[in-house]
Amino acid sequence: MTFLELLGDLANEAPHVGGNPEITGLEHDSRRVRPGNLFVAMRGESTDGNRFIDAAIANGAVAVVSDSKEIQPRSGIAWAHVLHGRRALAAMSARFYGAPARKLRLHGVTGTNGKTTTAFLLESILQATGAKTVLVGTIEYHVAGETFAAPHTTPESLELNRLFARGVAEGAREAVMEVSSHALAQERVWGLEFETAVFTNLTRDHLDYHRDFEDYFAAKRVLFTGCGGRPPLNAIVNTDDPYGAKLHAFAAAQGAHAFGYGLFSGDFRAQQLQLSARGTRFELVTPRGIMPMESPLIGRVNVFNIVAAAAAALSAGCTLEQVVEGVRNLQRVPGRFERVDSGQPFSVVVDYAHTDDALKNLLSVARDFLGRAADAGRVITLFGCGGDRDRAKRPLMGHAAGSGSDFVVLTSDNPRSEEPVAIIREALPGVERSGVQHAVEPDRRQAIALALNEAKPGDIVLIAGKGHEKVQVLRDGPTPFDDVAVAREALAALGYPAAAASSPQPEGARGRR
Repeated sequence: MTFLELLGDLANEAPHVGGNPEITGLEHDSRRVRPGNLFVAMRGESTDGNRFIDAAIANGAVAVVSDSKEIQPRSGIAWAHVLHGRRALAAMSARFYGAPARKLRLHGVTGTNGKTTTAFLLESILQATGAKTVLVGTIEYHVAGETFAAPHTTPESLELNRLFARGVAEGAREAVMEVSSHALAQERVWGLEFETAVFTNLTRDHLDYHRDFEDYFAAKRVLFTGCGGRPPLNAIVNTDDPYGAKLHAFAAAQGAHAFGYGLFSGDFRAQQLQLSARGTRFELVTPRGIMPMESPLIGRVNVFNIVAAAAAALSAGCTLEQVVEGVRNLQRVPGRFERVDSGQPFSVVVDYAHTDDALKNLLSVARDFLGRAADAGRVITLFGCGGDRDRAKRPLMGHAAGSGSDFVVLTSDNPRSEEPVAIIREALPGVERSGVQHAVEPDRRQAIALALNEAKPGDIVLIAGKGHEKVQVLRDGPTPFDDVAVAREALAALGYPAAAASSPQPEGARGRR
């Protein structure tokens, strides 16, 4: 494809000079540029890609599209100025890869908590119809049965179009995406048109990035207005959530088929809940009738996720039977209430919970797992707060952990450029206010050992914050750290060396999807 072909309609509005070379690929990271590539230089939140134009040319770029008019074209390089770098990247990458998103039905999931599990459930239901799928999310990417590492919850449009094109080539016809507030605010999903948009809930998070809570909600709402494309055809909204009730009316006004869901309200809801350590059972109430549901996933919070995924699938044309099969088939979600079993007489669970609301949900699931009887085991919770993030949520997280636990270990979790002890000092007042017994250990490895050493038969130890992550991000950069592996080491030191695979609720093996 030539430079002008790749520009397409942009050529009419973007001043361009320097010829019309053949383009072998696109990149927005100068380090990945190869000979014959076009480099898209765009301003970002932490850096400006225009600073790396000469590096891209040195690596072989033959064309540059820049969103900075201050920078002069380089001699012998095809060049165009555009107003919006990310929008240009979206348009050109879609054109280069043959508009793959138009060959897929796109289903987007947004919200503070529950995105990952809801997306995994929806993908499982779609696979129960016989469809090949693409999944883009926090933990990993799936492309027609293959699994890839996920650097970002919602990547840039170039990476999205590459994933979609690969999926289409492999026969995929459905794509499920977690769509983060950052991605919506930054227009990483510009031009994508969603069949279905799901809103799970809105609680405090990312206020280090968004101006305030209303700005955070406004970013989420973009999924329901359309980001450079038409609004979604179907809107699935948690109407038990106060912001969801607002969004339901908003989505209907945009012309979507708007459906509410929840435990207490909505077109789709759950009744006759039975929660246990073996899984979850309930009756799913839908406009098409009532269907008994059964899932290995534990806890009331996962009932919300199941109902959301079921509503999205049914609105997209799946049958009730396919919904039941898909929900039953999903045995686990990596890093979400992931059990570590080395033969010890107490339970150990690794989970991604990293906000006060997520901790409350995790603790509720743990109580459901243990049983609510007076003689049930204790809940021991280990958590930390991320550095260079919203500082105001730290005492809230401390209070949430303390209020729902019998013993708390406060430690480090991705301190980044901050001093771990300083972060702990800001979370500690919340723990102390709860009145719970607690310990402080900044070294996360030692803290995990401390928490496990505290456990007695019948207890549950929650290792919260990192979930699926495999690194601890320090001032000097990321260093390898896997909560599951560290927990196994600590269990072995306690005399439980069995190398049993970590397992979900209740059993299940992760592998090629």
